[in-house]
Amino acid sequence: MLSKSVYAGNASTVIAGEALPPGCMGGATGLTVQVPLIAGGTTPVAVPCGFASDNGEAPNDQDSHNVWNNSGSDGSFGITSPIFLENITEDGWVLGMLPIPSDRIVTSFSSKSELALNLSVDGKSLTFMGYHGGVGCGSADVSPTAPNLIDVSASNTPGICDPTNPVTSNLQSTPNIPTSYYRAVAEVDADGHLSITDGNAYSGDNGRAAIKGSNGIYYMVGNDNSGNIGKKQLPLTVVGFELINATGAELRVPGTTPPVPPNIGMIGRLEFLPSDKQGKDTNFRGITIFNNTVYVSKGSGGNGINSVFQEGTAGTLPTGTAAELATVPLTILPGFPNTEASTGTNFPFGMFFANANTLYVCDEGDGTFVPPTASGSNVADAQSQATAGLQKWVLQNGVWTMVYVLQNGLNIGVQYSVDHYPASINPATGGCRNIAGRVNHDGTVTIWAITSTVSANGDNGADPNKLVKVTDVISATTAPSGGWLGTFQTVRSARAGEVFRGVAFAPKSDDDDRGHRF
Repeated sequence: MLSKSVYAGNASTVIAGEALPPGCMGGATGLTVQVPLIAGGTTPVAVPCGFASDNGEAPNDQDSHNVWNNSGSDGSFGITSPIFLENITEDGWVLGMLPIPSDRIVTSFSSKSELALNLSVDGKSLTFMGYHGGVGCGSADVSPTAPNLIDVSASNTPGICDPTNPVTSNLQSTPNIPTSYYRAVAEVDADGHLSITDGNAYSGDNGRAAIKGSNGIYYMVGNDNSGNIGKKQLPLTVVGFELINATGAELRVPGTTPPVPPNIGMIGRLEFLPSDKQGKDTNFRGITIFNNTVYVSKGSGGNGINSVFQEGTAGTLPTGTAAELATVPLTILPGFPNTEASTGTNFPFGMFFANANTLYVCDEGDGTFVPPTASGSNVADAQSQATAGLQKWVLQNGVWTMVYVLQNGLNIGVQYSVDHYPASINPATGGCRNIAGRVNHDGTVTIWAITSTVSANGDNGADPNKLVKVTDVISATTAPSGGWLGTFQTVRSARAGEVFRGVAFAPKSDDDDRGHRF
């Protein structure tokens, strides 16, 4: 199964010169708002705005418009878009497609870290995360769930309303009406039945991934807080304290009422340095469950440590009250990066355990685009060329060691063309993100991966990317030196205006071991 999105906007989706986010009134210098302090009183915070530098037209080969150029003046920029689950063969042939109703849940088109797809531990359903409208902050109106809404991925959640978040509305037509959006978990069974569970975590940013454990509980990762409360003010303000305790690794019980602070189920806490912004050391992106243990990865942001972490005790899925979950340890796997310097050298994303001693980790690279100096020159930097791709880690004497990185066939830094797409922003593969794996009977493992990109696009999260696969010998500790083993093959290539986000095996129903029916 492949999760993807298609941009549905047009020139009128964004109007050049309009304030961004919609309804933001502070201009470049910012409107000052008073934020309540925990100790009483308020503290002033400036909330600056951006503006639209281009219209809503997707990049194409007919003119120079590019909606993603707006990310240069609006750090929250994104456009909601519909979600599709494609039913494909192992080699990419499409067997069917399930359009997810856009009035129930949507994604943000340029948000490259979201819409991961995970098979539940019991193999009966798939989960992913998106946005579902709730009652707007300070409003009585329910926010619409639909494509072509602006900056929803940085909106407040209904339960955590940050007055310093410039995203107060996502409606271009009525920017004075406040909106807010749940970070919702969507679950799809083998028959295509969809259920939505709303959540108030990740206010101001995005939920990246969710997986259903053997206990029937959702485990999630994401990031929050796109507001303007300063690092020192954050723990002193009411909403800042709420944000600190509603991010990172989370737990959600399916079908229940969305909890609100202080009962949001954040798992564990991290703060490696006093200079780190609280809540940002748990800026997790990837998640998996192996041997009844939750593992998460952090690979972005300037705070904390980019690495792979274990939640709690091996063999035990975290559960309990919000207070109990807060005490769950988040532990870096021995041998994985454990210093703050890792934020510039390590970018882990998806993970797959081939067995208890062999872990494959996708590294997406640092995202740096190096303008070509000549036709055909590599546009990835030295860091990405060295470590991006599919890393193989082996547990030896209690310590994980990276034995090699599979890159052959990924063509990292080599630009490729896309039909009906501007050659000036042709993307190149930068590494890989979400993955799914299968252990084969002959001692090999096959990994399917979603590629990351580097480009001159205004937001490379909007680049058409690829689904690739590679096979490796599980017991090997030296990289394959030729032939098809260890060489990536392209399974699918996204078209202009299309992005691939997640990959997983199809779910099976109780009475049908053949898997999906949609």
